[in-house]
Amino acid sequence: MFKLCVFAGTTEGRRLIEFLSDKPARVLACVATEYGETLIRPAQNLAVSAKRLDEGEMQALFEGERFDLVIDATHPYASVVSENVVSACKKTETEYLRLERGEPGSAVPRCFSSTDEAARYLNGTEGNILFTTGSKELSRFSIIEGFAARAYARVLPMEDSLRLCADAGLHPSHIIAMQGPFSREMNAATINAVNAAFVVTKMSGRAGGFDEKAEAAKECGAELVVIGRPPEKAGGLSYRETLKYLQKRFGFAHRSFVTVCGIGMGGRETLTLGADEAIRSAECIIGAKRMTEAARADQAVFEAVSPVAIADYIREHGEFSRFCVLMSGDTGFFSGTKKLLPLLDFCAVKVLPGISSLSYLCAKAGLSYEDVLSVSLHGREANIGRICSVNRRVFALVSGENGAGRLIRFLADEAGLGYARITVGERLGYPDERITSGTANELKSAAFNSLSAVYIENTCPKSAAFGLPDAIFARNNEGEAVVPMTKSEVRSVCMSKLGLLSDSVVWDVGSGTGSVSVEAALISLYGKVYAIEKKHGAAELTRLNAKAAQVCNIEVVEGSAPEVCIPLPSPTHAFIGGSSGNMKEIISLLLEKNPSVRIVATAISLETVCELTECAKQFGFEETEIVCLNASRARSVGGYNLMTAQNPVYIFTMQGKGL
Repeated sequence: MFKLCVFAGTTEGRRLIEFLSDKPARVLACVATEYGETLIRPAQNLAVSAKRLDEGEMQALFEGERFDLVIDATHPYASVVSENVVSACKKTETEYLRLERGEPGSAVPRCFSSTDEAARYLNGTEGNILFTTGSKELSRFSIIEGFAARAYARVLPMEDSLRLCADAGLHPSHIIAMQGPFSREMNAATINAVNAAFVVTKMSGRAGGFDEKAEAAKECGAELVVIGRPPEKAGGLSYRETLKYLQKRFGFAHRSFVTVCGIGMGGRETLTLGADEAIRSAECIIGAKRMTEAARADQAVFEAVSPVAIADYIREHGEFSRFCVLMSGDTGFFSGTKKLLPLLDFCAVKVLPGISSLSYLCAKAGLSYEDVLSVSLHGREANIGRICSVNRRVFALVSGENGAGRLIRFLADEAGLGYARITVGERLGYPDERITSGTANELKSAAFNSLSAVYIENTCPKSAAFGLPDAIFARNNEGEAVVPMTKSEVRSVCMSKLGLLSDSVVWDVGSGTGSVSVEAALISLYGKVYAIEKKHGAAELTRLNAKAAQVCNIEVVEGSAPEVCIPLPSPTHAFIGGSSGNMKEIISLLLEKNPSVRIVATAISLETVCELTECAKQFGFEETEIVCLNASRARSVGGYNLMTAQNPVYIFTMQGKGL
């Protein structure tokens, strides 16, 4: 078990301690205050010393503990502490490593080499001053004329800080006691609140929040006054270089920490505080170009969308410890997060939700989404006409050039929903976002941006129950014989016995008019129905009736079963309305494709009943049920209504055992 001591006065120091929390090492973290102790996350292999140590105390500590390595991660301005650590390490022959802070990414408008130099400059200016340099050196600025009236200080909420502010002559109303980190928006709000003409900061690096202060000062028109930090000790290593050294020196296994982060619409106003912190603390940002640009990160960036490419990059780049993978909108709402997470089993992963396009659009348009059915047409198939017909409210993500326009035209011209109320959100979260509302008929000629989302309100939804009237199905083409059809009463029982789900894959063998295919497609909104029919005229009727019913998830397969079925995807359910004497072969193929398939077959002739009975015995189904359905329909004769019996139909339900 290795022994390490970390003097942790910076964000990088705390991150390093977190990195060591699961390593085979005993770690002592040395901080100067009790407040510093609260910022360090507890771990079983970690002890914390919250006490200022002079050189003699450091020397005694190093002699007693015999550390394998002492890491100096103190603040660049804590030069005396660093000198004491170096001296104590030399006297005790303890290995020493200096961890440097990274340089800030923003340009520096006015920089001074010392606090006194900055104070002399500010003494010749006018306007309020916001100090973000801490409380220890505030008194050095008291030479500024009108200091008590002009100065505002943002300091840590600690008793010592408040006392030092009072000693410097600050009025209590000019003291802002807050704990960071601070976002650009928070900095800007503070600058505006005190009407600051100047913002004084140290060159604290990106991890110290320098960039956020620089951007806020520029945004608010305040001059940034920077106190340049002392030069780093020679031979210091960056955070990434320190991790590499520790891995090589002690054989510590590298483990990446990955935050998968929903960033909302991409603008700062829809970025959560947690997401902002995850982006700021990451060493490498990964995501689509649109999202990495929205993050405005100055660290390493890898542009990728594919989950496999993202996982491979993280696995191959051990020089980074913290990654942030950016996902648009919310991580749980039609997001690539679902496919990415199983690929990151070699990492420590945290998922942060974001604001979805659904919640954002509804907020902007004053709509509710508590009973909305959400669908994605982004590279997916969906029976969108039927979905919108049977639901009051539907939210659809669209893709491609004018995807919203194509959807609206389909709803108006083919799905019979021209009256539906449509709300389209284009480029949500961007400065040029646009929200348009109207009926489908009113908007069907409009063009919309490819980055659009559509909210559909149907005030007259249809029933989703099965058992459609026989009269809606065409039975023959002009001049051709009537095609047999599974009647409504029988069809209703068969659909009940099939027990279809919304994503079922169904084979309708011997589709005839396609009445069963249509019913199945209407239930399996996100699934697929394969209508197998050997007669061309009947296959055409299936196509005709599918189009009339406005379903788009039926594929007609012409040819004889089972041969024509061999290339088809495995079914979850199958309906056999006609077998042409190939019942045994058809059922054998179904079970070969999916041993757990659920089969419903109908028989009118006794020969077919016998054939199905033999199949039920031979194949050893987990469950077999046989129902004989006798239905009668009323017909008018004179002034009377007489019941006319239909052919009795035997309905076989057979459930495969599975593997």
